[in-house]
Amino acid sequence: MNDRHIPQVVLGVGGGIAAYKVCELLRRLTESGHRARVVPTDEALRFVGEPTWAALSGQPVETGVWDRVHEVPHVRIGQSADLVFVAPATANILAKAAAGLADDLLTNTLLTARCPVVFAPAMHTEMWEHPATRANVATLRSRGALVLDPDEGRLTGSDSGRGRLPDPGELYEAARLALRRGENSNDLSGRRIVISAGGTREAIDPVRYIGNHSSGKQGYALARTAAARGAQVTLVAANVSLPDPAGVEVVPVTSAVELGEAVQERRSGADAVVMAAAVADFRPSSSVGSKIKKSGGEPVPIGLAENPDILAELVRTRPERAPGQTVVGFAAETDDVIANGRAKLERKGCDLLVVNQVGQGRAFGTDDNQAVILGTGGSATEVPNGPKEDLADRVWDLVVERLTG
Repeated sequence: MNDRHIPQVVLGVGGGIAAYKVCELLRRLTESGHRARVVPTDEALRFVGEPTWAALSGQPVETGVWDRVHEVPHVRIGQSADLVFVAPATANILAKAAAGLADDLLTNTLLTARCPVVFAPAMHTEMWEHPATRANVATLRSRGALVLDPDEGRLTGSDSGRGRLPDPGELYEAARLALRRGENSNDLSGRRIVISAGGTREAIDPVRYIGNHSSGKQGYALARTAAARGAQVTLVAANVSLPDPAGVEVVPVTSAVELGEAVQERRSGADAVVMAAAVADFRPSSSVGSKIKKSGGEPVPIGLAENPDILAELVRTRPERAPGQTVVGFAAETDDVIANGRAKLERKGCDLLVVNQVGQGRAFGTDDNQAVILGTGGSATEVPNGPKEDLADRVWDLVVERLTG
């Protein structure tokens, strides 16, 4: 007999147009082996009907506190859940949850749940930015709930702005990571984090550039796991073709200079900065405005200029810009990994340095990684080969230790 625990997810659905996206989230949950029970509000059923939720979940849909009264659903559903995930979380639901109201089955479930609770808000920008909504979000976060920031983009009608529900694939990742962390999921709550990811490109002409093989997957894993642990995350992404992590502000950049400026601009007030991007050491000393053509003779040599050392500059300006900020660097090495890493840690002056070996199919572009995290004072934490989110979580464990003293 298989006694493996099947994760029990309560999927609360609010009355917003984005409810249609939650159908895909539900499908991903059930196909990945989770047992999902849908608890929609009456307003949600105006957008997506009960038969759809029942067919996708394979379970009856509970819609009111008077359904199956003998089973006491307003208590039992929350008590048996491993995760309650509310999407879309409307301004109305956030207000009710913050005030502790219980006038329907979903809000009753929220009051009885003793598991991680995640809200994925979706609403018009004006509603999201209203002081009442911001106060409700702050209240829920202070109680340990994970409230993701909505995406920016097209809303209903012709409106655009912040308030869009993240894509279902990223909502699924947020749910999966919340289940993975369990009750230890919010140790970065209230913290602001800046992360860089991807690989910079230095233009030779409008067509060609000097670059590297970084896919940005490790930086994105750091962003997802930090958001899942409650942090407010800004991700400076250099040339990455990955979906934006749910609840994360993404700032696209191209070159090393642009990346450095974006990180410096956003590092003020951040508790930690993690430089996971692969930054080009050099750039062409000059870039031409039109495509370089073959001439039939020897190609014109490309002169190189040294790019700014962003990590060293972050450390150098820390006392005046962000005292007490934890700075984490990454070092990709091909040989003498530990020796080169320790030398770089001392040279850069950062608090932690994640050192990994690259080349021959390792690290770049893969879904797994292994590394040694070196710290000031001589510490060395080995992280065996595994999913990149494992390494990301270990980095955050060490950052939390430093932030909490």
